[in-house]
Order: sequence, then C-alpha cells, then structure tokens
Amino acid sequence: MQQRHVGSRGSATALDVARAIVEVLDGSAGVVAAVATVIERSGSAPQVVGARLVLRDDGQQIGTVGGGAIEAQVVDAARACLRDGRSRRVQAHLVRDLGMCCGGSMEVFVEFVQAQPRLFVIGAGHVAQALVPLAATAGFRVTVFDDREDLLEHPAFAEVARDALDVDEIVEAVPDLGERDYVVIVTRDHARDEKALASLLARAHGYIGMIGSRRKVVAVLRRILHREQQLGRPAPDLSRVRAPIGLALGGRTPVEIAISIVAELIAARHGGDGQPMSTIGQLPAQLLGGAALDDEPAEGV
Repeated sequence: MQQRHVGSRGSATALDVARAIVEVLDGSAGVVAAVATVIERSGSAPQVVGARLVLRDDGQQIGTVGGGAIEAQVVDAARACLRDGRSRRVQAHLVRDLGMCCGGSMEVFVEFVQAQPRLFVIGAGHVAQALVPLAATAGFRVTVFDDREDLLEHPAFAEVARDALDVDEIVEAVPDLGERDYVVIVTRDHARDEKALASLLARAHGYIGMIGSRRKVVAVLRRILHREQQLGRPAPDLSRVRAPIGLALGGRTPVEIAISIVAELIAARHGGDGQPMSTIGQLPAQLLGGAALDDEPAEGV
C-alpha cells in the first residue's frame, strides 16, 4: 500500500495527524496505532492541550507532543499500548521528573485505535440476511459473497459491501486476509461450505466458522483431512475452526441462529467465553450465602 508523505514528525500539521487517525480507523492504512493526546499542562510546557502524536505499528510516527524527554516517555507508552491494546496516562513534571528546561508539567493520554474488524460472510441466504445487519451494528465491516446476484440485492445487504462471486473465486477476492479478519461460511449447500472452508483454512484469519450439524461438520473436516493427506500436505489446523458455528442458545430460526453467530463473533473479538454474566463468580450464590461482595461497576447494561 502506498504511504502518503506527511513530512517530518514535528512538521506534521493537525490535518496530517487527523488524516492518519482516519486512515487507521477506516482500514485504509492497514495498521493499528496508538494515539497520544496532551490533555493537561501547567506552567511552561512544549505543547498545547490537544496536541497529538500517532504511532503506527509499522513504526511510522506522525505529529509530536513536544519532543525531548517527554516525547520519548510518551513514545515508550505508545509502544506498550500497541503491545497490549490498553490505554494509559503519562504524567510528568518536566524539570523534576525529566530534567527538561521547561518549568511546567504535562499529562498525556495514550489510546489504542484500530479499524473495525472485517467480516466476510460467504452465502447470502436466510441466515446471512439476518446476520449481516446485526454484525454491522455490532461494529464489523461486512462483505457478503454469493454467486446469486438477485440475493445480493436483498435490503439486508444495502449498507454493506457485496460481491457476486462463487466460492472458487473468493480466495482471489481477499488476498490480504489476516489475523484481524473474521469469516462466516453459510452457503446454500454442504459442498460449497466444504469448498469455502478448505480453500481458506490455510490462510491467516482471526476467526473462521461454518454452519451445519455436528454430523455434517465431522464429515466435512474428515474429508478435508483425507484430501490433504492424499496430496502429501501437512494437516490443516482444525482446532481454530468454529463449527458448528455460534453459541449454544438453542434457537432454530434464521434470526436465532444469526444472533448466536454474532454473539460468538463478539466473544471472539473481545476474548470472552460466552458464559452467562450471572454465572461468573456465582453472584446469586454469594448473596444467599452472605458473602461479602466487592464493589464493581455494572457490566452488560
């Protein structure tokens, strides 16, 4: 991807910094970043409140929070933010803590920013029609693939990307599939599901799931393994395949199945395990037993 030249770190304008952030958020940069913003200053300090620095995970830095020792400390915090995805604050008295000649103090907030994860939905049938609007609302950038152009015109897909491709063509359509991407396979028949899964298994991905009964899933995975063995290729890592796809909610309608799939996507995105909130820590049992409870902010509301 061609990178836009933004000049040296210190010469980058506020517009350059804003564009750099937008390019991360809309996915066009193809990177994640840490954004450092001066949120408080007192006395003599090298930058004003609102000054920003962007550090991308490819090493490119745009903008400045003042240079010198304070910027070095902020860049270290930004690198840590890129490693763990957690926001943090940097507070420093510029003379006492950093030995800078400025006589003031600064506080800088460093936050992790990334594009909405991409979700590729293979198949445009009833489940996909229920799933796609939910996934888009949940913050996924959705693309739907199906060779039936009439189905791609369904109102459920009006706000997302669509491509009239059969499963044989999808690999070429997403050459940059990576560890931040999600794939949901819900085609109209078992053969297409199997072909799509087999073609994408060897590619990098963050999540790949296939619809089907347990019997169908076992049969498909066995055929894929057998085929790879016959071709003398290493066995694919089937432990990463989410199949049957979705959380065990018990529903059977397309909408219920779609909700279970999107719930699993959200859990995968945030590292959750899909347990009911009420069972974590056995809160009702603690209350009945008279156990002391820590004050914690409410979740899930």
